[in-house]
Amino acid sequence: MKAVFLDRDGVINVERGYTHKLEDFVILPDLIEVLKLLESKGYLLIVVSNQSGIAKGLYKQSDVEVLHAFMTKEFTKNGIKLSEIYYCVHHPDVSRCICRKPDSLFVEKALARFNIDPSKSYFIGDKERDTAAAEKAGVKGILIEANSSLKTILHIIK
Repeated sequence: MKAVFLDRDGVINVERGYTHKLEDFVILPDLIEVLKLLESKGYLLIVVSNQSGIAKGLYKQSDVEVLHAFMTKEFTKNGIKLSEIYYCVHHPDVSRCICRKPDSLFVEKALARFNIDPSKSYFIGDKERDTAAAEKAGVKGILIEANSSLKTILHIIK
């Protein structure tokens, strides 16, 4: 198996800083089209996101679950299947963990769970911690500018 791992804020939806309200969750243009193409090439789609606003008390885990349910529903309506959504609820100022990117626990967990070949997989993120997590797990990291079209990097993904 091969997979494309996706950061959430800035890659899937508009980065606003601690996005946790449904009215602020806007899926980026071209995303649906690109995800369909990636699926047609045989890639599993897996989201890996840091949601430190939970640890900081800025919003609740239930707020994140509402956004993820909405996102999954929108993808399903468009024929896109997410294999999993992993998110870290910690922040180093509040709690220690090994799941927060740049650590690679969630990537490694998905590799094992879905029998994914890291050498055939990619992680698209808008921060260096995303690509650092990818590289720790042996996955190719692709750093993009936040809120940019994923069409700009399709030539990299074989």
